[in-house]
This record gives sequence, structure tokens and C-alpha cells, in this order.
Amino acid sequence: MKFLAVDLGASSGRTIVGTIEGGRITLEETSRFENGFKDIGGGKRWEIEELVEKVNRGIAASGPVESIGVDTWGVDYGLIDKNGKLLDLPFAYRDARHQEAMPEVYRIIPKKSLYALTGLQELTFNTVFQLVAERMKRPEMLKKADRMLLMPELIVFMLTGQAAAEYSICSTTGLLDARKRDWDAGLIRMLGLPQKIFGKIEMPGARAGSCGKTPVYLPAMHDTGSAVAAVPAVDGGDWAYLSSGTWSLIGAELDEPVLTPEAEAANFTNEGGVDGKIRFLKNINGLWLIQECRRMWAEQGEAMEFADIAAQAEASAFSATIDPNDPRFFAPANMLDEIKAGLAARKQPLPKSVGDMARCCYLSLAKAYKRELDGLQKVTDKRFARLHVVGGGCRAELLNRMTADEVGIPVYAGPVEATALGNLCVQARACGLFKTIGEFRKAIAEAFPVKVYQPGR
Repeated sequence: MKFLAVDLGASSGRTIVGTIEGGRITLEETSRFENGFKDIGGGKRWEIEELVEKVNRGIAASGPVESIGVDTWGVDYGLIDKNGKLLDLPFAYRDARHQEAMPEVYRIIPKKSLYALTGLQELTFNTVFQLVAERMKRPEMLKKADRMLLMPELIVFMLTGQAAAEYSICSTTGLLDARKRDWDAGLIRMLGLPQKIFGKIEMPGARAGSCGKTPVYLPAMHDTGSAVAAVPAVDGGDWAYLSSGTWSLIGAELDEPVLTPEAEAANFTNEGGVDGKIRFLKNINGLWLIQECRRMWAEQGEAMEFADIAAQAEASAFSATIDPNDPRFFAPANMLDEIKAGLAARKQPLPKSVGDMARCCYLSLAKAYKRELDGLQKVTDKRFARLHVVGGGCRAELLNRMTADEVGIPVYAGPVEATALGNLCVQARACGLFKTIGEFRKAIAEAFPVKVYQPGR
């Protein structure tokens, strides 16, 4: 049987057909395309109709499939009216409009109280802050809105005409009761948001209508939720994961949320996963650092592939680091200049070459992973035997070696297409090919062997 994953990241998208026969999985990429926000009308926006057009071309190129599933990044949303019309282009999370909403939210509900309820990591772009910014700046939009749809839900709506709300993506909003795994109506009222725009939450595996004659199922619609579902952890014991891409997300899969003051102080987040699991994790500004440096080098006339950049980093002995999660690195006009300014602020030496700059980025990420893994173990009172790295970043061999050396436990790298695999396998389970998440994790492990990086080697 063939299934189609529409896997959309903040910088690229792809459609991937998964064929599952006798419990074995093979993948075929049928389209790949660039994605990214654009400066439109003074704000950073997603051109959603253009994105859906690319998705439709990918669906057409994929041939007949049993079903389709869509996953994307979290927090961003669109508003539709009662006639199904999109009221405006969705803002991107890297837009600055929502930053001033955080004090307003904390005026209404203290930070500690909000965390004890929702368990969400404090990030200025969380949907709760975006929606309150909407109320503050454009209240008429919320009055016209009939539904708020997060990005993958909005894409499914544009493909099927059906509005759905899925647990894992909704868990990125900061508006869910983490224990009940449902919208918190009291919080929504307190913040002055219209209750009617929040739809009934469905769990991964629910059906969401049809695209033409092809059923559309809800995977874990948050891309990290799908990626974690595909972690090939079949050897037992406690393990942590690192979903590595534009963002790095390091965490553990838990049965229940951790809402303690210690978790709040460490700024860990409780997000949803397949089977109601909790993805207890920390967001780290990931390979965005390298991506933006590469873009700036290209603008300066030095276009390079990532492999070339990594090779130059390998040859460098530069050892100064930055904090990747310093807000100054989230959306700078010039990442090269911003990293130099960040190093200068820490009284660190400045990079003199491409290799120095790239090594600074990689080493800074590895040290951030060490710091956050230590915090994860402390807050959960667990000791992890291995770190599973999934997603595109698992191909970054230098970073994997640095990470293993820093964290002091083996790093298991792979699969690259974890997000698509998690998406596909949830669809396949909905169609009866797998009974449990353990079954499809075993199938993934057999089809996509990992590469192990030992500390100190």
C-alpha cells in the first residue's frame, strides 16, 4: 500500500510516497520545493496559496495513494470566516509584531500560572502571544473569524474544505490544558479571545475529509511530533531525542506532562505526540545559524554547499561559542555580523574565515545540546543511555561527533526523513497496517539503519 506525506518545513517542503508491504517501508520523494516567509505589507508572511499550489503539484506527481497526511512547523495560524474565506495571509513566527503581547498576557495571568496550566516553553512567538497581539492590534480580525486554523490544519482545509484541529499541533499554542489535552476555555476567556474559533481536538490518526477521492488523515501534524513518532528506539531503556533541522528540539517522550517549578525555570515545553504522549523538550535555534550564514556568504559572492562549509569547519581550530538561543539570532538582517557582535559581547575572539564561523555555529549547538540534556535529566530524574538524532541535521557528521563528545553518551543518527516516516506510519496504522507505535518503530529501524557516534572517537 502507498501513502503520501506532505512534509513542510519553514525553509523547504516535499511530498514523499511511502510504500509499506509486509511490514517493510520504502520511500520515494515525488517533489521538493523551497518555502519561506516573505516581507509583505510591512510584515513577515506566509504566501499560503502559493504553498498549497506547490503541495497540489506534489500530490499530482505522486500518483494513486491510499491516503494523504500533512505536517508543518508549529504556532503560526490563519483565520477563516464563516464562508471559509481566509481573512489575511498568516504571519510568520519570526515577525516581530507579537513581542509586545507577552507583557499583556502576563498582566492577565502570571507566567508561573500559565506554565502550570499549559506547560509550554516561553517563546515570544507562541500562538497565545500571536493571538493576543491580534486582539491588541487588529481586533476586527478576530470578530470576523469563525475558525483559527494552525498551518497544517489550514492546508488540509484548503485541500479538503474540512476544518480540523489536531492535538500535537494545537499543543504548540500555549492555550491547551496540558493534563486534559484540550483547549482551556477559562484561559481563552481571560485573554479576551473568541471561544468559537477553537475547534474540537482530534488525536493523530483521525480522518479529516478527502482530497478529491483520496482520504486525508491527521498524522501528528506538528513536524516534530511526527519525527518523534519515527524515532527507531527499539532497544529499551531510557533514551532522549534530538530533532535536528532549522530548529533543534531536544527532549524525551513521556506519558504525562511535567509542570513543576523546576521545569518552568528550565523553560522546557510539554507538547503532544502520537497516542497522547508528551514530547517534553526544549527548542533550540538550530541549523538556522548555518543556513543564514550560507545565505549571507552567497550574497557576498561565495556560494557554497553545506558539505563544503562543514569541511572548512572541520579544518578550523576555532573554539569560541555563542548562545544559539539568544534572541538576537532568531531573525537578524545579517547573521554573520550578528554572530560577531554576539561573540564580542562575550569578549570572545572573532572568526577570521568561513571555517571559523561555521565551527563556531556547530560547536555552539553541541554545547547547547549538552546544557539542555543535562537540564532534561535533572528535571525528569532520568539518565539517558543514548541520544537519537533524527531529521536533516543527522547528516551533519561533524556536529554529530561534537555532540557525542559533549553529551558523553552515544549518538544514534537517523533516519533523515523521520518526519515523513512518522506521518506515513500514522496513516498506515489508521488503515490497519500497524497496531502500535512500537510496531512501526521496529519497521523503521529495520528499513533505515542508524549510524552510531561514540564519545571521544
